Amino acid sequence: MLRCGLLGGRLGHSYSPAIHAMLGDYEYRLCEKTPEEVGRFLTGGDFDGLNVTIPYKKTVMPFCAELSETARRVGCVNTIVRRPDGTLFGDNTDVFGFSQMVLHSGVPVQGRKALVFGSGGASGTACDVLRRMGAEVVQISRSGKDNYENLERHADAQILVNTTPLGMYPNNGTAPVTLERFPDCALVLDVVYNPDKTELILRAEEAGVPVAVGGLEMLVAQAVYAAEYFLSRKFDDAAGEIGRITAALRRDMLNVALIGMPSSGKSTVGRALAEKLGKKFIDLDEEIVKADGRSIPDIFAAEGEDGFRAKESAQTARFAKEGRQLLSCGGGIIKRGENLRALHQNGVVLFLDRPLDALTVGGGRPLSSSTEALKKMEAERRPLYLAAADAVIPNSGTVEDAVTAAMEALDEIFSH
Repeated sequence: MLRCGLLGGRLGHSYSPAIHAMLGDYEYRLCEKTPEEVGRFLTGGDFDGLNVTIPYKKTVMPFCAELSETARRVGCVNTIVRRPDGTLFGDNTDVFGFSQMVLHSGVPVQGRKALVFGSGGASGTACDVLRRMGAEVVQISRSGKDNYENLERHADAQILVNTTPLGMYPNNGTAPVTLERFPDCALVLDVVYNPDKTELILRAEEAGVPVAVGGLEMLVAQAVYAAEYFLSRKFDDAAGEIGRITAALRRDMLNVALIGMPSSGKSTVGRALAEKLGKKFIDLDEEIVKADGRSIPDIFAAEGEDGFRAKESAQTARFAKEGRQLLSCGGGIIKRGENLRALHQNGVVLFLDRPLDALTVGGGRPLSSSTEALKKMEAERRPLYLAAADAVIPNSGTVEDAVTAAMEALDEIFSH
Protein backbone atom coordinates (compact mmCIF):
# COMPACT_ATOMS: atom_id res chain seq x y z
CA MET A 1 0.00 0.00 0.00
CA LEU A 2 1.20 3.51 -0.80
CA ARG A 3 2.52 5.41 2.22
CA CYS A 4 1.38 9.01 2.14
CA GLY A 5 0.80 11.73 4.69
CA LEU A 6 0.82 15.35 5.75
CA LEU A 7 4.03 17.02 6.94
CA GLY A 8 3.65 20.06 9.17
CA GLY A 9 4.08 21.60 12.60
CA ARG A 10 0.75 21.26 14.45
CA LEU A 11 -1.71 18.96 12.74
CA GLY A 12 -4.19 17.92 15.40
CA HIS A 13 -7.22 19.43 13.67
CA SER A 14 -6.34 18.59 10.07
CA TYR A 15 -9.11 17.47 7.70
CA SER A 16 -6.60 15.91 5.30
CA PRO A 17 -6.87 12.27 6.48
CA ALA A 18 -10.66 12.36 5.99
CA ILE A 19 -10.28 13.88 2.52
CA HIS A 20 -7.68 11.39 1.31
CA ALA A 21 -9.70 8.47 2.70
CA MET A 22 -12.35 9.44 0.14
CA LEU A 23 -9.83 9.73 -2.71
CA GLY A 24 -8.00 6.44 -2.78
CA ASP A 25 -6.84 3.26 -1.08
CA TYR A 26 -3.56 4.44 0.40
CA GLU A 27 -2.20 5.05 3.87
CA TYR A 28 -2.36 8.68 4.93
CA ARG A 29 -0.89 9.70 8.26
CA LEU A 30 -0.14 12.95 10.06
CA CYS A 31 3.59 13.66 10.34
CA GLU A 32 4.16 16.36 12.95
CA LYS A 33 7.82 17.36 12.92
CA THR A 34 9.96 20.01 14.55
CA PRO A 35 12.22 22.10 12.28
CA GLU A 36 15.17 19.99 13.40
CA GLU A 37 13.40 16.78 12.38
CA VAL A 38 12.26 17.78 8.89
CA GLY A 39 15.53 17.10 7.07
CA ARG A 40 15.99 13.66 8.60
CA PHE A 41 12.37 12.80 7.83
CA LEU A 42 12.63 13.81 4.18
CA THR A 43 15.88 11.94 3.60
CA GLY A 44 14.80 8.90 5.62
CA GLY A 45 12.51 7.67 2.88
CA ASP A 46 9.54 6.33 4.89
CA PHE A 47 6.92 7.68 2.48
CA ASP A 48 5.81 7.60 -1.16
CA GLY A 49 3.96 10.91 -1.21
CA LEU A 50 3.47 13.91 1.05
CA ASN A 51 1.40 17.01 1.40
CA VAL A 52 3.24 19.83 3.13
CA THR A 53 1.67 22.55 5.26
CA ILE A 54 2.65 25.35 7.65
CA PRO A 55 5.49 26.05 8.37
CA TYR A 56 7.48 23.87 5.95
CA LYS A 57 6.33 24.77 2.42
CA LYS A 58 9.58 26.61 1.73
CA THR A 59 11.74 24.45 4.02
CA VAL A 60 11.26 21.32 1.91
CA MET A 61 12.31 22.86 -1.40
CA PRO A 62 16.08 22.17 -1.15
CA PHE A 63 15.34 18.50 -0.48
CA CYS A 64 13.57 18.11 -3.84
CA ALA A 65 15.77 16.99 -6.74
CA GLU A 66 13.29 18.57 -9.13
CA LEU A 67 10.58 21.20 -8.81
CA SER A 68 7.66 21.83 -11.11
CA GLU A 69 7.55 25.10 -12.99
CA THR A 70 4.61 26.10 -10.77
CA ALA A 71 6.54 25.44 -7.54
CA ARG A 72 9.55 27.40 -8.81
CA ARG A 73 7.37 30.31 -9.85
CA VAL A 74 5.40 30.48 -6.60
CA GLY A 75 8.38 29.73 -4.38
CA CYS A 76 6.92 26.99 -2.21
CA VAL A 77 5.93 23.31 -2.31
CA ASN A 78 2.88 21.57 -0.86
CA THR A 79 3.08 18.18 -2.63
CA ILE A 80 6.06 15.81 -2.79
CA VAL A 81 6.31 12.40 -4.45
CA ARG A 82 9.18 9.95 -4.32
CA ARG A 83 10.29 8.87 -7.79
CA PRO A 84 11.46 5.35 -8.69
CA ASP A 85 15.11 6.36 -8.25
CA GLY A 86 14.38 7.53 -4.68
CA THR A 87 14.67 11.26 -5.37
CA LEU A 88 11.92 13.73 -4.52
CA PHE A 89 9.79 15.78 -6.91
CA GLY A 90 7.96 18.84 -5.57
CA ASP A 91 4.92 20.66 -6.93
CA ASN A 92 2.38 23.18 -5.65
CA THR A 93 -1.19 21.94 -5.98
CA ASP A 94 -2.39 24.87 -3.84
CA VAL A 95 -2.24 26.85 -7.08
CA PHE A 96 -4.86 24.55 -8.60
CA GLY A 97 -6.87 24.65 -5.37
CA PHE A 98 -6.94 28.43 -5.19
CA SER A 99 -7.72 28.67 -8.92
CA GLN A 100 -10.71 26.40 -8.33
CA MET A 101 -11.82 28.62 -5.45
CA VAL A 102 -11.67 31.77 -7.59
CA LEU A 103 -13.32 30.25 -10.67
CA HIS A 104 -16.11 28.60 -8.65
CA SER A 105 -16.91 31.96 -7.01
CA GLY A 106 -18.24 33.13 -10.39
CA VAL A 107 -16.81 36.63 -9.89
CA PRO A 108 -14.60 37.92 -12.75
CA VAL A 109 -11.23 39.13 -11.45
CA GLN A 110 -9.60 40.48 -14.61
CA GLY A 111 -8.84 44.18 -14.32
CA ARG A 112 -9.96 44.38 -10.69
CA LYS A 113 -7.81 45.39 -7.73
CA ALA A 114 -7.21 42.50 -5.31
CA LEU A 115 -5.70 42.88 -1.85
CA VAL A 116 -3.95 39.74 -0.57
CA PHE A 117 -3.35 39.80 3.19
CA GLY A 118 -0.30 37.86 4.37
CA SER A 119 3.29 37.19 3.35
CA GLY A 120 3.66 33.40 3.62
CA GLY A 121 3.42 30.58 1.10
CA ALA A 122 -0.36 30.82 0.72
CA SER A 123 -0.03 34.52 -0.02
CA GLY A 124 2.44 33.83 -2.83
CA THR A 125 0.04 31.26 -4.25
CA ALA A 126 -2.92 33.65 -4.20
CA CYS A 127 -0.89 36.49 -5.74
CA ASP A 128 0.37 34.22 -8.51
CA VAL A 129 -3.08 32.93 -9.44
CA LEU A 130 -4.75 36.33 -9.37
CA ARG A 131 -2.00 37.98 -11.46
CA ARG A 132 -2.24 35.23 -14.05
CA MET A 133 -6.01 35.80 -14.15
CA GLY A 134 -5.43 39.48 -14.90
CA ALA A 135 -6.11 41.09 -11.52
CA GLU A 136 -4.18 44.09 -10.19
CA VAL A 137 -2.67 42.47 -7.10
CA VAL A 138 -1.45 44.28 -3.98
CA GLN A 139 0.12 42.21 -1.21
CA ILE A 140 -0.57 43.54 2.29
CA SER A 141 1.87 42.63 5.06
CA ARG A 142 2.74 44.01 8.47
CA SER A 143 5.96 45.69 7.39
CA GLY A 144 5.90 45.95 3.60
CA LYS A 145 5.38 49.02 1.42
CA ASP A 146 1.66 48.25 1.45
CA ASN A 147 0.65 47.49 5.01
CA TYR A 148 -2.20 47.69 7.51
CA GLU A 149 -1.36 51.30 8.37
CA ASN A 150 -1.93 52.65 4.85
CA LEU A 151 -4.91 50.60 3.69
CA GLU A 152 -6.76 53.80 2.83
CA ARG A 153 -4.68 53.90 -0.36
CA HIS A 154 -6.57 50.82 -1.51
CA ALA A 155 -10.15 51.66 -0.56
CA ASP A 156 -11.09 50.97 -4.20
CA ALA A 157 -10.20 47.27 -3.89
CA GLN A 158 -12.90 44.94 -5.18
CA ILE A 159 -11.38 41.63 -4.09
CA LEU A 160 -10.06 40.76 -0.61
CA VAL A 161 -8.11 37.57 0.11
CA ASN A 162 -7.01 36.45 3.57
CA THR A 163 -4.02 34.09 3.62
CA THR A 164 -3.06 34.75 7.26
CA PRO A 165 -4.02 32.45 10.16
CA LEU A 166 -6.30 35.15 11.60
CA GLY A 167 -9.67 33.62 12.43
CA MET A 168 -8.40 30.04 12.33
CA TYR A 169 -9.56 27.56 14.99
CA PRO A 170 -9.15 27.75 17.96
CA ASN A 171 -8.65 31.52 17.69
CA ASN A 172 -12.03 32.15 16.08
CA GLY A 173 -13.40 35.66 15.92
CA THR A 174 -10.44 37.61 14.51
CA ALA A 175 -10.00 39.08 11.02
CA PRO A 176 -7.35 41.11 9.21
CA VAL A 177 -9.67 43.99 8.26
CA THR A 178 -13.14 45.47 8.58
CA LEU A 179 -15.21 45.56 5.40
CA GLU A 180 -16.45 49.14 5.80
CA ARG A 181 -13.12 50.32 4.38
CA PHE A 182 -13.90 48.75 1.00
CA PRO A 183 -17.28 49.94 -0.30
CA ASP A 184 -16.75 48.43 -3.77
CA CYS A 185 -15.83 44.95 -2.55
CA ALA A 186 -17.43 42.24 -4.69
CA LEU A 187 -15.55 39.14 -3.53
CA VAL A 188 -14.00 37.95 -0.26
CA LEU A 189 -11.91 34.78 -0.16
CA ASP A 190 -10.42 33.26 3.00
CA VAL A 191 -8.08 30.29 2.70
CA VAL A 192 -8.84 29.33 6.33
CA TYR A 193 -11.23 26.35 6.36
CA ASN A 194 -11.82 25.82 10.09
CA PRO A 195 -14.21 27.36 11.06
CA ASP A 196 -16.35 26.98 7.96
CA LYS A 197 -17.16 30.70 8.07
CA THR A 198 -14.37 32.78 9.53
CA GLU A 199 -14.92 36.16 11.13
CA LEU A 200 -13.93 37.75 7.82
CA ILE A 201 -16.54 35.73 5.91
CA LEU A 202 -19.22 36.58 8.49
CA ARG A 203 -18.33 40.26 8.25
CA ALA A 204 -18.53 40.09 4.47
CA GLU A 205 -21.98 38.53 4.59
CA GLU A 206 -23.18 41.16 7.05
CA ALA A 207 -21.76 43.94 4.87
CA GLY A 208 -23.64 42.64 1.84
CA VAL A 209 -20.59 41.57 -0.16
CA PRO A 210 -22.06 39.61 -3.10
CA VAL A 211 -19.78 36.55 -2.76
CA ALA A 212 -17.77 35.38 0.28
CA VAL A 213 -16.06 31.97 0.22
CA GLY A 214 -14.11 30.06 2.88
CA GLY A 215 -11.16 27.77 2.25
CA LEU A 216 -12.66 24.27 2.41
CA GLU A 217 -13.11 23.90 -1.35
CA MET A 218 -9.50 25.02 -1.91
CA LEU A 219 -8.31 22.43 0.62
CA VAL A 220 -10.24 19.66 -1.12
CA ALA A 221 -9.21 20.76 -4.61
CA GLN A 222 -5.48 20.79 -3.82
CA ALA A 223 -5.88 17.35 -2.22
CA VAL A 224 -7.55 15.98 -5.36
CA TYR A 225 -4.65 17.16 -7.52
CA ALA A 226 -2.14 15.84 -4.96
CA ALA A 227 -3.88 12.44 -4.99
CA GLU A 228 -3.40 12.31 -8.76
CA TYR A 229 0.33 12.48 -8.08
CA PHE A 230 0.15 9.84 -5.36
CA LEU A 231 -1.89 7.46 -7.53
CA SER A 232 -0.07 8.27 -10.80
CA ARG A 233 -3.38 8.76 -12.60
CA LYS A 234 -5.91 11.45 -13.40
CA PHE A 235 -9.46 11.41 -12.06
CA ASP A 236 -12.08 11.17 -14.79
CA ASP A 237 -14.02 14.05 -13.23
CA ALA A 238 -11.78 16.04 -10.87
CA ALA A 239 -14.37 18.82 -10.47
CA GLY A 240 -16.99 16.24 -9.54
CA GLU A 241 -14.65 14.72 -6.95
CA ILE A 242 -14.05 18.16 -5.44
CA GLY A 243 -17.77 18.87 -5.17
CA ARG A 244 -18.59 15.42 -3.78
CA ILE A 245 -15.92 15.49 -1.09
CA THR A 246 -16.54 19.11 -0.09
CA ALA A 247 -20.23 18.38 0.47
CA ALA A 248 -19.47 15.18 2.40
CA LEU A 249 -16.94 16.94 4.61
CA ARG A 250 -19.29 19.79 5.46
CA ARG A 251 -22.05 17.35 6.33
CA ASP A 252 -19.68 15.36 8.55
CA MET A 253 -17.71 18.17 10.19
CA LEU A 254 -20.25 20.95 10.71
CA ASN A 255 -22.60 21.36 13.65
CA VAL A 256 -26.36 21.31 13.36
CA ALA A 257 -28.04 23.77 15.74
CA LEU A 258 -31.73 23.53 16.64
CA ILE A 259 -33.47 26.76 17.61
CA GLY A 260 -37.11 27.29 18.52
CA MET A 261 -39.55 28.08 21.29
CA PRO A 262 -39.29 26.52 24.75
CA SER A 263 -40.95 23.05 24.70
CA SER A 264 -40.84 22.90 20.90
CA GLY A 265 -39.05 19.54 21.06
CA LYS A 266 -35.45 20.59 20.50
CA SER A 267 -34.02 18.16 23.05
CA THR A 268 -36.17 15.20 22.03
CA VAL A 269 -35.84 15.69 18.29
CA GLY A 270 -32.22 16.74 18.74
CA ARG A 271 -31.18 13.49 20.41
CA ALA A 272 -32.84 11.43 17.69
CA LEU A 273 -31.35 13.58 14.93
CA ALA A 274 -27.89 13.45 16.52
CA GLU A 275 -28.00 9.66 16.50
CA LYS A 276 -29.10 9.64 12.86
CA LEU A 277 -26.26 12.02 11.87
CA GLY A 278 -23.59 10.43 14.04
CA LYS A 279 -23.01 13.70 15.92
CA LYS A 280 -22.52 14.36 19.62
CA PHE A 281 -25.64 15.77 21.30
CA ILE A 282 -25.15 18.94 23.36
CA ASP A 283 -27.95 20.62 25.30
CA LEU A 284 -26.73 24.18 25.85
CA ASP A 285 -29.14 24.79 28.75
CA GLU A 286 -27.71 21.73 30.51
CA GLU A 287 -24.18 23.03 29.88
CA ILE A 288 -25.10 26.38 31.45
CA VAL A 289 -26.34 24.57 34.57
CA LYS A 290 -23.20 22.40 34.72
CA ALA A 291 -20.88 25.38 34.40
CA ASP A 292 -22.74 27.57 36.90
CA GLY A 293 -23.86 24.99 39.44
CA ARG A 294 -27.37 26.47 39.70
CA SER A 295 -30.65 25.74 37.95
CA ILE A 296 -31.89 28.12 35.27
CA PRO A 297 -34.73 29.47 37.50
CA ASP A 298 -32.17 30.11 40.25
CA ILE A 299 -29.88 31.98 37.84
CA PHE A 300 -32.82 34.12 36.69
CA ALA A 301 -33.81 34.79 40.30
CA ALA A 302 -30.29 35.82 41.31
CA GLU A 303 -29.03 37.64 38.22
CA GLY A 304 -32.05 38.36 36.04
CA GLU A 305 -32.36 37.65 32.32
CA ASP A 306 -29.25 39.67 31.44
CA GLY A 307 -27.13 37.54 33.76
CA PHE A 308 -28.51 34.35 32.27
CA ARG A 309 -28.01 35.57 28.69
CA ALA A 310 -24.35 36.32 29.39
CA LYS A 311 -23.84 32.74 30.58
CA GLU A 312 -25.75 31.44 27.57
CA SER A 313 -23.50 33.41 25.22
CA ALA A 314 -20.38 32.07 26.93
CA GLN A 315 -21.47 28.46 26.48
CA THR A 316 -22.62 29.09 22.91
CA ALA A 317 -19.20 30.51 22.01
CA ARG A 318 -17.49 27.57 23.74
CA PHE A 319 -19.34 24.82 21.90
CA ALA A 320 -20.10 26.48 18.55
CA LYS A 321 -16.42 26.70 17.59
CA GLU A 322 -16.14 22.90 17.78
CA GLY A 323 -17.57 20.51 15.19
CA ARG A 324 -19.57 17.32 14.66
CA GLN A 325 -22.21 18.28 17.25
CA LEU A 326 -25.97 18.59 17.43
CA LEU A 327 -26.60 21.71 19.52
CA SER A 328 -29.98 22.03 21.21
CA CYS A 329 -30.28 25.74 21.96
CA GLY A 330 -32.34 27.60 24.53
CA GLY A 331 -35.41 29.39 23.23
CA GLY A 332 -33.94 32.85 23.75
CA ILE A 333 -30.60 32.26 22.06
CA ILE A 334 -31.72 34.37 19.10
CA LYS A 335 -31.98 37.48 21.30
CA ARG A 336 -28.25 38.14 20.99
CA GLY A 337 -26.65 38.52 17.57
CA GLU A 338 -23.31 37.23 18.87
CA ASN A 339 -24.94 33.84 19.52
CA LEU A 340 -26.20 33.54 15.95
CA ARG A 341 -22.79 34.51 14.53
CA ALA A 342 -21.21 31.82 16.69
CA LEU A 343 -23.70 29.17 15.52
CA HIS A 344 -23.31 30.10 11.84
CA GLN A 345 -19.49 30.12 11.87
CA ASN A 346 -19.33 26.35 11.98
CA GLY A 347 -22.80 25.02 11.53
CA VAL A 348 -26.26 24.89 10.01
CA VAL A 349 -29.19 26.37 11.95
CA LEU A 350 -32.61 24.69 11.84
CA PHE A 351 -35.77 26.27 13.28
CA LEU A 352 -37.92 23.59 14.90
CA ASP A 353 -41.40 25.02 14.40
CA ARG A 354 -44.05 23.64 16.77
CA PRO A 355 -47.60 25.09 16.75
CA LEU A 356 -48.29 27.55 19.56
CA ASP A 357 -51.16 25.48 20.97
CA ALA A 358 -48.81 22.50 21.35
CA LEU A 359 -46.25 24.40 23.46
CA THR A 360 -46.12 23.91 27.23
CA VAL A 361 -46.86 26.72 29.67
CA GLY A 362 -44.52 26.86 32.67
CA GLY A 363 -42.45 23.72 33.16
CA GLY A 364 -39.72 25.56 35.08
CA ARG A 365 -39.24 28.11 32.28
CA PRO A 366 -39.19 31.59 33.86
CA LEU A 367 -40.26 33.53 30.76
CA SER A 368 -43.21 31.35 29.71
CA SER A 369 -45.02 30.94 33.01
CA SER A 370 -48.46 31.86 31.62
CA THR A 371 -50.43 31.44 28.40
CA GLU A 372 -50.32 35.16 27.69
CA ALA A 373 -46.57 35.31 28.30
CA LEU A 374 -46.07 32.38 25.95
CA LYS A 375 -48.17 33.99 23.19
CA LYS A 376 -46.32 37.28 23.51
CA MET A 377 -42.96 35.54 23.47
CA GLU A 378 -43.86 33.54 20.35
CA ALA A 379 -44.99 36.68 18.51
CA GLU A 380 -41.74 38.47 19.38
CA ARG A 381 -39.39 35.60 18.65
CA ARG A 382 -40.87 34.00 15.56
CA PRO A 383 -39.44 36.60 13.14
CA LEU A 384 -36.04 36.17 14.80
CA TYR A 385 -36.15 32.38 14.41
CA LEU A 386 -37.09 32.69 10.74
CA ALA A 387 -34.34 35.22 10.06
CA ALA A 388 -31.70 33.08 11.78
CA ALA A 389 -32.57 29.70 10.30
CA ASP A 390 -31.13 28.00 7.24
CA ALA A 391 -34.31 25.88 7.10
CA VAL A 392 -37.62 25.53 8.95
CA ILE A 393 -38.53 22.08 10.28
CA PRO A 394 -42.23 21.52 11.10
CA ASN A 395 -42.78 19.65 14.37
CA SER A 396 -46.48 18.99 14.55
CA GLY A 397 -46.37 15.20 14.21
CA THR A 398 -44.08 12.49 15.52
CA VAL A 399 -40.41 12.74 16.41
CA GLU A 400 -39.69 10.53 13.40
CA ASP A 401 -41.55 12.96 11.14
CA ALA A 402 -39.45 15.88 12.39
CA VAL A 403 -36.20 13.93 12.01
CA THR A 404 -37.11 12.95 8.46
CA ALA A 405 -37.93 16.58 7.59
CA ALA A 406 -34.62 17.71 9.12
CA MET A 407 -32.63 15.12 7.16
CA GLU A 408 -34.30 16.22 3.92
CA ALA A 409 -33.51 19.87 4.68
CA LEU A 410 -29.87 19.02 5.42
CA ASP A 411 -29.62 17.04 2.17
CA GLU A 412 -30.79 20.13 0.30
CA ILE A 413 -28.43 22.47 2.17
CA PHE A 414 -25.33 20.33 1.75
CA SER A 415 -26.02 19.53 -1.89
CA HIS A 416 -25.38 23.22 -2.60
